[in-house]
Amino acid sequence: MSSCTTALIGDPSCLLWAYPDSLRAEISRRVSLVAMDRWQVQGHLARNVEIILSSWGMPRMDQEFLDHFPKLRAVFYAAGEATYFVTSASRDRGIVVSNAKQANAIPVAEYTTSVALLSLKRFWHFMRQTHRTKVWKWEIGDAIGSYQATVGLLSLGAVGRKVAQMLSHHEIKLIGYDPHLNQEHADEIGVHLVSLEELFSCSDVLTVHAPHLPETVNLVDASLLQRMKPYATFINTSRGAVVNQDDLISVLRQRPDMTAVLDVTWPEPPETDSPLYALENVILTPHIAGSLGNEVTRLGRWMVDDMYRFLDGRPLKHQHFSPESLANIA
Repeated sequence: MSSCTTALIGDPSCLLWAYPDSLRAEISRRVSLVAMDRWQVQGHLARNVEIILSSWGMPRMDQEFLDHFPKLRAVFYAAGEATYFVTSASRDRGIVVSNAKQANAIPVAEYTTSVALLSLKRFWHFMRQTHRTKVWKWEIGDAIGSYQATVGLLSLGAVGRKVAQMLSHHEIKLIGYDPHLNQEHADEIGVHLVSLEELFSCSDVLTVHAPHLPETVNLVDASLLQRMKPYATFINTSRGAVVNQDDLISVLRQRPDMTAVLDVTWPEPPETDSPLYALENVILTPHIAGSLGNEVTRLGRWMVDDMYRFLDGRPLKHQHFSPESLANIA
């Protein structure tokens, strides 16, 4: 066993999923493993820690935090974005940070792809109709189906690209909007770039994967939503603030043919009196698209493997990049 002291720090329940007993036993054969959780970063144990294995609940690495960890060399974060805890102080110290953002994109893309394929069958419309009328019927032309249908992707970061990859196995036209991507790179993932207005006008299903940035707040407003095709489905598994929620509610009231599948809202959760709970054409899920349960263990597995690379002096696969480069990735 290495003498390298490695601490588990973060929300205790998340750490249990990310690093279950079987994985901890494996880790302990390589390093000296201690569990500290996010509230126990002080004391003599912290002074010898060289590596942190973390997940959601990782404390911000400000100077006060770093003073407790004079030997800290690397953090492996079994969750998504790491920018909230990386600071100028940690960068000045040269602390390596790796995160499982790409692994966390997998279940989000799986969720989105599943919803998109159901939506192309107008699943939500027929479900509501059958429950409401108790009539077992549909008309030719009612269901568009997936063949040669159009799915629009708003932003082509980690999740958007993964959705495009999964949908590429179906005979579906993929269009996208991403101001940070050129057509040459979009061609590599089989997506035709269009304007934001055209994205909303041409998509049978439109799915949002934009990050929450000052320039993306309320990016999706009534002027765009009103462009959507009859019986179109709007999916958001990204960030609720990207969508003007009042505009969305207004358009959905005017357009009962449309369906919104919302895994995120703003605020989150919605206020208890929000019309989103009552509108028939809204499907709400409580932010479940990202890693849950044993999916979190995959995040831990990826981080442990990167830790082994670090210990062996090999290049990391999932090293955190600068905030500037991450800003445009959802």
